[in-house]
This record gives sequence, C-alpha cells and structure tokens, in this order.
Amino acid sequence: MTEKINIFGLTVLQLQEIVKSIGLPVFTASQIAEWLYQRRVTTFSEMTNLSKKARELLDKDYCILLAEPSKVQVSVDGTKKYLYPTEIGKYVEAAYIPEKERATLCVSTQIGCKMGCLFCMTGKQGFQGNLTTGEIINQIQSLPEFNKLTNIVYMGMGEPMDNIDAVLQSIEIMTSEKGYGWSPKRITVSTIGIIPAMITFLDKSQAHLAVSLHSPFDEERQELMPIQSVYPITDVIEEIKKWNLGRQRRISFEYIMFKGVNDTPKHANELVRLLNGIKCRINLIRFHPIPGTPLQGTSFDDIVEFQNRLKSKGMTVTIRASRGEDIFAACGMLSTKEFLKKQKETDF
Repeated sequence: MTEKINIFGLTVLQLQEIVKSIGLPVFTASQIAEWLYQRRVTTFSEMTNLSKKARELLDKDYCILLAEPSKVQVSVDGTKKYLYPTEIGKYVEAAYIPEKERATLCVSTQIGCKMGCLFCMTGKQGFQGNLTTGEIINQIQSLPEFNKLTNIVYMGMGEPMDNIDAVLQSIEIMTSEKGYGWSPKRITVSTIGIIPAMITFLDKSQAHLAVSLHSPFDEERQELMPIQSVYPITDVIEEIKKWNLGRQRRISFEYIMFKGVNDTPKHANELVRLLNGIKCRINLIRFHPIPGTPLQGTSFDDIVEFQNRLKSKGMTVTIRASRGEDIFAACGMLSTKEFLKKQKETDF
C-alpha cells in the first residue's frame, strides 16, 4: 500500500500541481489552502465547498498531518516552551513569549544545527536534519495560543538560512492571502550570516532580518562562531549595505554579551565603526550559561553601561528582556534532553 502524501505546508502553486494531476480545476487549490490555513481543518471531508468526488480523489493519495506539542514547560513569567515531534522521530522546540501588547513565537527551522557556535545548546546535538515547510508551519498552527500570536521570529533551533527554501515557503504561507494573511512586518528571520542564502532571502521576502553578530572583531568572532571563517562579518555587513531596504523593513543585530569577552569600550567603538551607514537596531542580550561552555554572562549593570556608550554614538540600542530563565527558554535545552534520553534507550 502506497503511503499517502502530506499536503500540509504546501503553497497554492504546489497545490495547483496536485489538483491538476488528479483532474480537478485549478481553483480547487485556493479552496484547499483556505481550508488548511484559515479554517485549519485536518480532513478532506471537512472541505465542504469541494465536490464529493474531489474529496474522494484527494483522500485516496493525500493526507493532512499536523503534530500537537508532546511536552510543554511553563515559566513563572508566562513564557512557554513547547516540544514538537518531527517526522523522523526527533524533536524541536518553539518558545511562546507573551507580553502586554504582543505575543511572539520563536520557531525552529532545523533539528540540531551544524554551525557549532560556542554559546549554543542546539549545536551540541549536531545536525540531524532540516524541517519541512509543514513542520515549521506546524509549530505555529498547532500552538494552543495560535489566536493570540502577533509576531513570529525564526530564532529557534537551527540556522534559518541553512534551510532557506523551506523558510521562504513557510513565510509565503504566513503572508499569502490564501494562507494566514499576515504582514511580513510581523516576521523576523535570524541568521549568523550565510551570505548566498541571505541574498535570496532579501530578494524574495519582505520580512525583517536579524543578524547574529556577537563580536565586531574577526578572530574573536571566529572563536565564538566558526562560520566567521567562511562568511566574515565585514562581508555580511557590506552585502547588507547594498540593499535599499526602505522604511518598512527592519535590520537588527543580535549581540549576546559575554563577561570579559565582548563587553569592553573597545568593542562598543568597533561596533559603531562596523555598522556605520546602516539604519539598524542593536539588541543586547544577556547570556545564560549552558552546560559545557566556559562563557559567562555580562552583569546587567555592565550591559547598561555598554548600551549607554553605543547610544552616545547615535546607535539605536535595546536590551532584550530575559524571559523564561527558569525553564531555559533559549532553544535547545528541552530537545537535547529528549535527544539524550532516546539515545540512552537505544543504547540498551
């Protein structure tokens, strides 16, 4: 018996290919998309504006598969971390962060990560696979707080630009009239600076871009982030400067602060020099130590001093509020535990 093909996560154009292949009118694809992403049905029988014959044809070879979260951790501040199973039996995380006037979901794009950043728990899993578009969108649609969401950030497990096709396809579904109909201004995609994929993203999407910077000095950044040897941050910055991004699109630089490593006046001055000419925001982030890393976080008072130094040079700088510290809301911890637990089970 042939296994049915899951259509959840397909765009209208992809759905058009399917309906044409089984002899249905092309407009049926738009109807299916509306049922999948706007009415959020999980069976073809619920698609009542399709003919009975159309539903039967679809049900013969296709299915709609979503996965509910298998675990949730809840922080005292209201942050929730959800663990989702994937098609290959692994796990990824999504962090739901409610605030007064907004609710943000941090989604994952890969199972594990191949980038090996010194400060990242996900990288310690190694790379286990890319998520499909459906698995990315599933973290959003299967979220219990789906109707409260105001913003999506692609900053969870994995490097989004290392899975650029699925990421762009998921953004298309997010922003499409037949999908969720979101404005791209509500979506931010993070990268450590994979230039070819970043160019594709800037060309094909209107979503915001966040670049993980963490040090303005080449040798120091390479120790923190091995990708620096392939795509130096100066090259990343030069590429961004080529784009006329207008007022509607925001560029931000993420800067995790490590005690005694990247938090000196020298670093602040070099950041100002490096980012000169780019209208951007710098987000300073407190580091919460993870197992197996020598790095420690800069004190809050020193982060404020660093912020003030940057502001005095005319930079727009925010200190990102720490959320979910008691549940290790930074992605990677929960899924790594599950990964190690499964590994132990298979070893016996």
